[in-house]
Amino acid sequence: MPPVARNPVGAVGRGVLCAALIGPAVPVPTARGADPVSYRTTLLPTGDKALDAALKGSSSLVSLQKTRAVSPFALAGRARADVARLRTALESFGFYAGRITVTVAGRPADDPALPDILSALPAGSAAPVTVAVDKGPLFHLGRITLTLPPGEALSAADQARFGLHPGQPAVAGDVLAAQGRLQTALQEEGHAFATVQAPVAYLRPASRTLDIVFTAKEGPRVDIGAITLAGLREVNPDYVSRRLLVHQGQLYQPSRIEAARQDLASTGVFSGVGVTAAQALSPDGELPLTFDFTEAPRHTVALQAGYSTDLGGSAGVTWTHHNLFGNAERLELVALLTGLGGTSVNGLGYDVYADLLKPDFYRRDQSLDLRVEGLKQDLQAYNQTALLVRALLDRKLSQAWSVSGGVGAEQERIIQEGVARSYTLAFVPLTASYDSTGLANPLDSPTHGVRISLDATPTESLGSGSNDETGNNQGGDSFFAILQGTAATYFDLHRVGLAAPGRSVIALRAVIGSVQGATTFELPPDQRLYAGGSGTVRGYKYQGVGPLFADGNPEGGTAVDAGTVEFRQRIGKSFGFAAFADAGQVSASSAPGSGTLRVGAGVGGRYYTPIGPIRLDVAVPLNKPQGGDSFELYVGLGEAF
Repeated sequence: MPPVARNPVGAVGRGVLCAALIGPAVPVPTARGADPVSYRTTLLPTGDKALDAALKGSSSLVSLQKTRAVSPFALAGRARADVARLRTALESFGFYAGRITVTVAGRPADDPALPDILSALPAGSAAPVTVAVDKGPLFHLGRITLTLPPGEALSAADQARFGLHPGQPAVAGDVLAAQGRLQTALQEEGHAFATVQAPVAYLRPASRTLDIVFTAKEGPRVDIGAITLAGLREVNPDYVSRRLLVHQGQLYQPSRIEAARQDLASTGVFSGVGVTAAQALSPDGELPLTFDFTEAPRHTVALQAGYSTDLGGSAGVTWTHHNLFGNAERLELVALLTGLGGTSVNGLGYDVYADLLKPDFYRRDQSLDLRVEGLKQDLQAYNQTALLVRALLDRKLSQAWSVSGGVGAEQERIIQEGVARSYTLAFVPLTASYDSTGLANPLDSPTHGVRISLDATPTESLGSGSNDETGNNQGGDSFFAILQGTAATYFDLHRVGLAAPGRSVIALRAVIGSVQGATTFELPPDQRLYAGGSGTVRGYKYQGVGPLFADGNPEGGTAVDAGTVEFRQRIGKSFGFAAFADAGQVSASSAPGSGTLRVGAGVGGRYYTPIGPIRLDVAVPLNKPQGGDSFELYVGLGEAF
């Protein structure tokens, strides 16, 4: 039987299979309505929510009804045009024999007298518009034909990726997706000029099927040719070449080329990275590539601020040079004023440091971080003035795993309970971390995955030891190791069908730490373990969980454990809230799990910005110690964990 209709597959809205017959022309009246007309559209449900949404999105009657009133003639024309729009949406879901009825003020949309009827409506009234859709039978795919030039044939793998089979519903999105999958598969096999044309559909009403014909062309299989780097001014071309993930002579694969482009964009020295392939092969049969770069500003200045009721306010400025020596080296100069009020601080402090990051140090995915820092803190637990230097080598082992190690030294003077001591510390920080959340920006809110950090810091302390009024040996020489582990996981309730993806998340966190080799009072006060505050147990002021001196000031300990459960809910596009409970304890024993358990609970609001959520949390202690705060408030950028 000859085909009834032959049409190319196109796309409207969600992807539309255009195989409709063009109906008879409707005569266009020449008379114009006298007065503007308002109207109200009712789209009767079809029983298919996805189809109803597509019909609503395709209807100009629906999308334009809130604009200003139109003339009777324009409304009649809009109603007639909507029939074709709605039919296209209907056919995109595989319904090719459906019926669409549009009535305006109780009259068919193609009634020549409709403009005059609308003109006669009472002033200020809204004309009722009703859209009724009879889906009719669902059509299925019939014969599927793929034509190739002589001498070309698809591999079994390509045929499997094609993914269409006779008998499946004739949904336009599925057909167009098969076209894209096949073209992508051919290009990933090195056929850079492979094309798969838009399919042609043959509608067969008698069998309620749609025959589909695809025309494809593989073209030659090619390798990457010469690579040109364009637009580089301050960035060293040798650095980019070493960093590049693709090279001349490799098989042309769009996914690997795109991965190379994204990797270069992640270096932080470019505001834009593009890549284009030549229109023709080079004389040696390879396909040249050109990477186009737009360099970002070399210098940036950023302001930062934060506030919590325990630590008070902080404010500062950061000046960053993003390309110090031409190889994406980043130099940060930071000046931060701290202790602006707060129940856990006695006075103002500062944190001033210079940090130099050298990426790809001796090998790819390995960076060297050098820091010099001056620090002053006037906390209830102690008053500290310190100078710190540190060198840290960080190496990325895989997409999720990384390790780091380094050396550091610190000279500090600490006053605790009225006694001043000086310490010289030499330490070796070691860290192994795992992150499967897949987030490039650490300030973004995770919705799945796990984050684990394992830290060990062997430390040699040379201190001016003495006995305090209680007889405890404060300071002196000691060797100890601080061991700490942190784990967090995120569970999207979409996985159990309770919410839309990424909207409702349960976040869990656990912290455990221990100091080996020294007792509490053999440790410098800043090396002891504390809990309380936004990083461990909210609702208790900073360092407020654990052993206390007789005057109520934090004493610190040698073991800590804490846990958090938090529910995060997004509302609309930019807002959200959180509800959480924290618990933790600190003890003078080197084994976690002892001490007085403190529990806090609270709620918070979120405002989501392109750089991360702005967080405001309020928490209360459920069993506060004597002299503790009644509540704590925390304001910052990014989630608590």
